[in-house]
Amino acid sequence: MAAFRMDNNPHQCKMPVIIRKRADFLAAARARRQPMPGFLLQARDRGDDGPARVGFTCSKKIGNAVTRNRAKRRLREVARHILASTARRGWDYVLIGRPETTVSREFASLCDDLTRALRKVHK
Repeated sequence: MAAFRMDNNPHQCKMPVIIRKRADFLAAARARRQPMPGFLLQARDRGDDGPARVGFTCSKKIGNAVTRNRAKRRLREVARHILASTARRGWDYVLIGRPETTVSREFASLCDDLTRALRKVHK
């Protein structure tokens, strides 16, 4: 018997396209930044009508590999919940983890941080 249950929920949040190329991360780093308590958001308007894309990064300042992976998993989940409904077409978003706070901050607070950061970036 499985330890968890997988539902085929049609209302499940859909993850935006993932940024994988270094050049896209560097382009986002040159664009808008919005620091928040749980992470740093970098956002860039690509100028096209393609789907929104999202990338995640956590440096070794976050901690060891286990801590970095936990931080990235939390950022991915926040992005899946919030960006699925609020991301703009043609934009790239990069979420950068912060030491200690990305792993330890309440999940609801991280979601609120991303919502506020997006509002500020899109002004």
